[in-house]
Amino acid sequence: MRMKTLPNSTWTRRPEPDRDVLEAIASRAGTLPQIALDFEPEIATLWITLRPEPKPVFTLPLIESVGKVQDAIGAIWGTRPDRPILYVAYRAAGAIFSLGGDLDYYLDCLRSGDRAALRDYAERATRVIRSNRSGLDGAVITLTNVGGKAIGGGIDPARACNVMIAEEHATFCYPEINYNHFPISAVPVLSRHTGPIEAEKILLSGDEYSAHEFHRKGAVDAVVPSGAGDDWIRRYASETRSSHGARIALMSAFNRQAGDQYGPLTACAQSWADHIMSLTPGEVSKLQRITVAQERVLGRLLRKAEPAGACSILPV
Repeated sequence: MRMKTLPNSTWTRRPEPDRDVLEAIASRAGTLPQIALDFEPEIATLWITLRPEPKPVFTLPLIESVGKVQDAIGAIWGTRPDRPILYVAYRAAGAIFSLGGDLDYYLDCLRSGDRAALRDYAERATRVIRSNRSGLDGAVITLTNVGGKAIGGGIDPARACNVMIAEEHATFCYPEINYNHFPISAVPVLSRHTGPIEAEKILLSGDEYSAHEFHRKGAVDAVVPSGAGDDWIRRYASETRSSHGARIALMSAFNRQAGDQYGPLTACAQSWADHIMSLTPGEVSKLQRITVAQERVLGRLLRKAEPAGACSILPV
């Protein structure tokens, strides 16, 4: 590990593994807009905090930044025995985890007839999902703390992680069906945990579920008190580090058994892009109205928690 010395001094700085790891990722990945990275060497955990702008949705810059970090970790350390990162944990800044995909971007692509840009968005998103599911090809255990409202396609990158927990006040909803729409990767991602029949009911209902309801359906691995999600992940990393290798092997085996690896995700991306491009003018107009509703609802959610119930807004 690199050591640094102060000028004109014989004092040698102690190694700072957190700084060294973050500098290595930054050097490899370059600029990383809309996310923040923190590293806790004591538990070998890299935190990725989602900070999308201007709305808490999965923007293309956010997706690109997460993908760059995933690629950097694999390129620098891979599965080396001495790799410093054994866990990658996601969380979101603010009271909302995610309102889903970037409708404004979709509408821009529709106005310009840019099918290729939509397909690129979907493929980048599914690559992030594939990496989360595979633990960066067997290098890490991926975790997510959902600490607020999660809607539609905003759920899937989180649920693709090996472990997804939810704080008690979190809610989950897939409202896309109400707008003749569907999230890119929800079928393979959600059914991996709930089973296909339950996943179909969830995706076709458009209902909103509390954290405990989603847990009972198998879609959440643990429900924790509000504000305690990050500490739960820290305990998990500390307590499972000695069995890290076996856990990765088991998770990989279950993923293979499920049979929903990168191939089906690629097909999902193609199907989603084709569907978006086939929307009628009336359906496109409805999406435009929803973007305005997003602004209003976002302001309300930031002021106070919204009670669970029917979820009729903000598809992805």
